[in-house]
Amino acid sequence: MSAVSFLEAVVLGIVQGLTEFLPISSSGHLRIVPALAGWDDPGTAFTAVVQLGTMLAVVLYFWKDLWRIAGAWLASLIDRDRRSDPDARMGWYLIVATIPIGVLGLMFDDQIESGARDLRLIASTLILLGLLLLVAEQVSRRRKTIDDVDTRDGVAIGLAQSAALIPGVSRSGATITAGLFLGYERADAARFSFLLSIPAVVLSGLYQLKDIGDGGVGVGPTIVAVIVSFLVGYAAIAWLLRWLANHSTAVFVIYRVALGVLLLVLLAADVIDAR
Repeated sequence: MSAVSFLEAVVLGIVQGLTEFLPISSSGHLRIVPALAGWDDPGTAFTAVVQLGTMLAVVLYFWKDLWRIAGAWLASLIDRDRRSDPDARMGWYLIVATIPIGVLGLMFDDQIESGARDLRLIASTLILLGLLLLVAEQVSRRRKTIDDVDTRDGVAIGLAQSAALIPGVSRSGATITAGLFLGYERADAARFSFLLSIPAVVLSGLYQLKDIGDGGVGVGPTIVAVIVSFLVGYAAIAWLLRWLANHSTAVFVIYRVALGVLLLVLLAADVIDAR
């Protein structure tokens, strides 16, 4: 891993902003784009910290929901009668659903840092999760809304989010797929996915801050990438929620499978290096 220029930082910030919320894997693209462009891999620390920009976009986009949920959750700690409040329950669901990715992230930190960034693995997960998303689209009843989230569903979606520790899987892709399998409307599955991503990504980004500028990507380019990812990410959230209200995820399935196959072809032809 070596220095990232400011131009590369802008490009990677745009990539992060566009791909964090679409079910196509932002961490995978932050590995793929440099490989295709002939740049060095910016590394997991850069990837995690740049995600803080898109998380700020989520917080600002959903600030009313988050404020209401936080208030109800805090009130429920004192007043037992408030514990039946849907917003208070949502606060607990978000906490419980974040535990799996936190535990597994710490357990497999070294593997994520090294082997999980292999482009052969990323290409495979792009294809496999894409096909799984296609199956979810076909079998989902899409009758539930975000108000129907319960502990069982929260834990299941939280476990699905853990798969996003592997670049190429996609945090939103895994959680939206799980939501569809559980019978949620596409837009509601995406909304819960976005809310669920906040604690996991913020904790991951803060944890990786210690590695920024330590023999790798500089602080300046990282800040630039965070700002760009925030601006692009905010627009991407609004677009995706509108899109999923009236369209299926088929376009993302096609993109994932096509990109995965392209990567495997380029790897087989030795055009790009897997590591």
